[in-house]
Amino acid sequence: MEGWSNGVRLKLGGVIQERVLATLLLDPGKVLPVTRLVEAAWDEDPPATASHQVRKAVADLRKRIPGGVDVLFTDGPGYRLELEEGQSDLAEFGMLVQAAKSAAAGQRLSEAAEILRSALMLWRGSVLSGTGGPVIEAAATTIEERRLGVWEEYLALRLSLGESAELIPDLRALTAQHPLRETLRGQLMLALYRSGRQAEALEEYGKVRELLVEELGVDPGPQLGKLYEGILRESPELGGPEPAAPPPPAAAAPLPAEPPCTLPYDLADFTGREVELAELMRRATHKGEQGPRIVALDGMGGSGKTSLAVRAAYRLVGEYPDGQLHIDLRGYTPGDQPVSTGTALDGLLRALGIPGDRIPDDTAGRTALWRATLAGKRLLILLDNAAEAAGVRPLLPTGSGCLVILTSRSRLIDLDGVDWISLGVMSPRESAALVAETLGTERVAAEPEAAAELARLCDHLPLALRIATARLRNRPRWTLRYLAERLRDETRRLDEFSAGARSVSATLRLSYQALDEESRTAFRILSLHPGGDINVHAAAALLGCGIWDAEDVLERLLDVHLLRQPDIGLYSFHDLVRSFAQSLFDADDPSGEEAVVAVERLLCYYLTATEAACDVLYPGRRHRPTGIEKSSADLPDLGDAELAQTWFTQEQDALLAAVNLAERRGLHRYVVCLSRNLVFQLNARGNLEEFGAVGRASVASAKRLGDLALLGASLSNLGVACWRLGRFEEGLEAAREGLDVAARIGDRHTEAHSEGTLGQFHSLLGNFPEALTHLQRAISYERELGVPRAEADSLTLLSTLYEQWGRHEEAKAAALRAIELQTGLGQFENQFTAFTDLAFAYAGLGLWEDAALSLDRARARLDEGADPGNVAVTLALSADVDEHLGRPARVPDLAEQALELVASNASPLRRAKVENIVGRLRRRQGERVAARELHSNARELAASMSYRIEEAYALSGLADAAGDEADIAGHRAAAEKLFERMGVAPDRRRR
Repeated sequence: MEGWSNGVRLKLGGVIQERVLATLLLDPGKVLPVTRLVEAAWDEDPPATASHQVRKAVADLRKRIPGGVDVLFTDGPGYRLELEEGQSDLAEFGMLVQAAKSAAAGQRLSEAAEILRSALMLWRGSVLSGTGGPVIEAAATTIEERRLGVWEEYLALRLSLGESAELIPDLRALTAQHPLRETLRGQLMLALYRSGRQAEALEEYGKVRELLVEELGVDPGPQLGKLYEGILRESPELGGPEPAAPPPPAAAAPLPAEPPCTLPYDLADFTGREVELAELMRRATHKGEQGPRIVALDGMGGSGKTSLAVRAAYRLVGEYPDGQLHIDLRGYTPGDQPVSTGTALDGLLRALGIPGDRIPDDTAGRTALWRATLAGKRLLILLDNAAEAAGVRPLLPTGSGCLVILTSRSRLIDLDGVDWISLGVMSPRESAALVAETLGTERVAAEPEAAAELARLCDHLPLALRIATARLRNRPRWTLRYLAERLRDETRRLDEFSAGARSVSATLRLSYQALDEESRTAFRILSLHPGGDINVHAAAALLGCGIWDAEDVLERLLDVHLLRQPDIGLYSFHDLVRSFAQSLFDADDPSGEEAVVAVERLLCYYLTATEAACDVLYPGRRHRPTGIEKSSADLPDLGDAELAQTWFTQEQDALLAAVNLAERRGLHRYVVCLSRNLVFQLNARGNLEEFGAVGRASVASAKRLGDLALLGASLSNLGVACWRLGRFEEGLEAAREGLDVAARIGDRHTEAHSEGTLGQFHSLLGNFPEALTHLQRAISYERELGVPRAEADSLTLLSTLYEQWGRHEEAKAAALRAIELQTGLGQFENQFTAFTDLAFAYAGLGLWEDAALSLDRARARLDEGADPGNVAVTLALSADVDEHLGRPARVPDLAEQALELVASNASPLRRAKVENIVGRLRRRQGERVAARELHSNARELAASMSYRIEEAYALSGLADAAGDEADIAGHRAAAEKLFERMGVAPDRRRR
């Protein structure tokens, strides 16, 4: 009986709480005044605030104890703790002792002894160990004294039934712990004497006499002395009754001639769960532990716990010849109340053939009879659908010959000695096998893709899969594709999973109704999170609480399998569970206010966190007012670049989903402001499609808000996305609109940025004169505004324009000026692009050594966050310059590294550029086939984007690598036409 109660186990906040709870548990049902609790809580002089601290401790206990407000009451001048049957070991101990006394009074001595044994088995250590305090220590001493008294009664009963030798080990252990206790010493002497060990019995008397004289200065009492003299004389009356089987009380009633088996039928089409079944069998057959084997399955409703348990039970029938019993405790059965402990015991006893008139009326008596009946038997007991540990504990046998298989939706952590196996959803392979088994392989083979989609839409939940396949069996005209189409509608999906008495929604509702009100509210609100995984900080923001309270709620929902845990610190919903949770809002939040407030809390948290992360990662960015107050929610640690980058990476999917959520709910200011922070990350990581989608959403929301400042920033970001994606016409239109907006509101910063973006798009489209005008204007504005970082960025664009135009001296000058500005700012990492631009200028001038030196400097400035497309350009040009200088290819080959980088996640602009550079290199190396393939790819990409200069270079490269005269002429003519259109001088048209 270690601790206070098997039914109340908590992580308490301090000594005061522990002592207050312990004192209340010692007197359940009684009103204890505050003064009594103060006395128990402090060893010596209590502080002046003692009464206040006790009241605070009680208030906190109400929160920590499950259903605390329903068990811990304020009553007049104090507090009262009300416990239900089975919640306290101490109360159960008292009930069993009373039941034993009744049995002994009726001369049912074997039954009385068995009941006392059950009572003593509740003890697992020193009572109230470590709690401390004089009041509690005094109570603990009293309880320990009571336990020893019951031991003495128990041993006396067994001696009276003729037992002796089998009692000696327990008696020696007890006398070693309590050497001065004369009753125990006398029982040991009697057991030794009756076992033919007279000398040892007399020796025990000498030991206790010596101890009493030394410790207390007294001799043993007259009763022990009389026993000593009787053993010395070998008195006949000490012989005791002949050992015999105990009289046949109800506890010893014989089992039916035919061993009972009440297991449910085993599914003929049981499929999958090979790993879990093997693990269950391994644990069920493991030998060596004391007491019964107890193996338990926990998992969400509909996961197939009962089917798996039944399959294992039938495989184990031969190991348990005395019977196999099953009882549905109905902890989560639609329309039913859970089966009470007394009713469950009555059913189990009757299944074993015990007549009704021999079954006690009280639960304690039935518990004792049940355990006595199982003594020495080998039974398999399947306790299905359990909800609480208190209802299970009396049903557990005490002997080592039985196996208990338990199923529950939550892990009943208050049950000791249980091997738990958690059951999740099925794997895609197992789901496919179940669909094929229930529908037939031919029907599935005819529609394999629809069958896979059906399994996915069922969330791989066995109950949903069985309902869906049952509907298809009953509707032979339905195809798998037709049912899959019906299930795609999330608003109707749960309605589709209903067949007869089975329903996924009803199954989940039982789990939901078993929650306390706080957990129900949290379950609904957490389903509003738009991402796949929820971390503690996001959950706390949604729920409007601290992170530790949020973690407690998440763990409670995890325990009952309404959430799953894909990784430490992350939680997620099964798709069907999320749909069910969101369906509850209409009923439990008809006004929708709860959802609106929670969503805004989450979006505000994400906005505040992304602002903080961007401040760390992009310190030079311009701050803009959002019009939204900062969140008061706890933020994760974003104190350095590594932490901020890790958080951004982990939360990227959730942040994208948050933008979509804000858009759906019409929260346009959050769409714009969240998007602005998110695009920095998307751009840096090369997530270009997402960058473009977020940019368009931001522009649309800014227009709905009518906020020109936010619209200007959104158009600017969309322009960058279009550049990276190669959507030049769309980007050009966004830049023009952005320039107009900036001019209207007098935002020179955005005006300068828009001019630069217009210059960039005109450059890409081959409109070089227009590009030059816009870029020069951008640089002029940025110089006036005193923003050297932006000026340096525009200068790199200008350098690229000049290089493409064939004006290499001017390209060199622009690149050198950009490097100079970046050096002054101390932003050496940003020089990576500028040094590459400088290398292009030197290469155009034929200064290959200078180009190689610039590329060395560029590569030296590479870091993990560098854009892969830009890195690929630098590597490709490095390989090209090495070849011009006659240097051997490096290992690994830089050109191949560049191609690998652009093949995955790089901008199509960079891919076209890199393939042209490497194509020219391969042609000079004599690999004409490889060169043609690369230039052909580059031409296709460049033409699709209207990237005129690279399209012209690709055509020129194809002409140089072609083997057919007609091809050479055709490609050369097309290239010349493009070069002329762009105004590129003839001597600059071939590389």
